[in-house]
Amino acid sequence: MGLRDLSEDELKNEIVRVMKTLYEKCLVNALAGNVSAREQGAREFWITPSRLFKGALKPRDLIKVDLDGNLIEGIHKPSIETKTHAAVYKVRPDVNAIVHAHNPWVLGLNMAGMEIKPRIAIDATVLIKSVEKVKFKAPGSSTLAKEVASAAKKGAKAIILENHGVMGLGSDLLEAEAIVEIMEALAIMEFVCYAMGKEPKEIPLDEMETLNRC
Repeated sequence: MGLRDLSEDELKNEIVRVMKTLYEKCLVNALAGNVSAREQGAREFWITPSRLFKGALKPRDLIKVDLDGNLIEGIHKPSIETKTHAAVYKVRPDVNAIVHAHNPWVLGLNMAGMEIKPRIAIDATVLIKSVEKVKFKAPGSSTLAKEVASAAKKGAKAIILENHGVMGLGSDLLEAEAIVEIMEALAIMEFVCYAMGKEPKEIPLDEMETLNRC
């Protein structure tokens, strides 16, 4: 059974697992970052709460909202980024999970004016392909939601929010989780190259075509 075939309870358990994993890998801090997921194509989704410790969430802590932000189920305040998640789901029917992390290496390179290059690693070449960027907008704002939706419309699976974080958009939670982890790995590899005074070497275009057929 794939992650897209999970029951609602199993989906909630997966959201909690992903959030805990992100915390353990230092991709979110105690109060930052958010994860959401929905059943395939649904107009409602589950999202992590605001102001609760991200490393020890329970399924009962999650909140269910619709694409207009209306509360369906839950006792906590939903993430401040609920509006942004909803905006993505509205324009990307193929996306059923969103992971928003605060990748320190990705943000560091981005703030230094460096590009994240998916073509330097096989997994990134196959899964991510391209990275979109969004200029800094206040977290939770309608402007941020609009800008992220615009980037998502381009088919991006990875979106860098300048001075803020990284969003991985996946067909399921496993894919969205993998995207933010791969983004951090790319940033570390690039940093090593730059520290050695070298430009990161990219996979040749003809070989990329072979990879994309795999």
